[in-house]
Amino acid sequence: TGSSDPYCIVKIDDEAIIRTATVWKTLSPFWGEEYEVQLQPSFHSISIYVMDEDALSRDDVIGKVCITRDMLAEHPKGFSGWVSLSEVDPDEEVQGEIHLRVEVLGSQGSRRLRCSVLEAR
Repeated sequence: TGSSDPYCIVKIDDEAIIRTATVWKTLSPFWGEEYEVQLQPSFHSISIYVMDEDALSRDDVIGKVCITRDMLAEHPKGFSGWVSLSEVDPDEEVQGEIHLRVEVLGSQGSRRLRCSVLEAR
């Protein structure tokens, strides 16, 4: 039909911790959702998967963004901007980008991740 039913899943080290709402029948979803979660001191990466909800079969992965611990360390005030999606399956072509704001709050002993999933195109 030329559109998707996108939502996002945010994972920390492969553990799903956040799922946004589904935005129906669009290629330019707006979520505007902000989450704050505890962050383990030993975490390695944060992955944001953009999914296409499908009522009749498994949901499809549109693409993903991976933000490593080192990338966050390079941006001590956090990261905000558009990020291109990369493929999950090497046989699939991926087009699109997602607008995110990610920052680590607190001290070494008690860190929190603030993640804003804003929009995609």
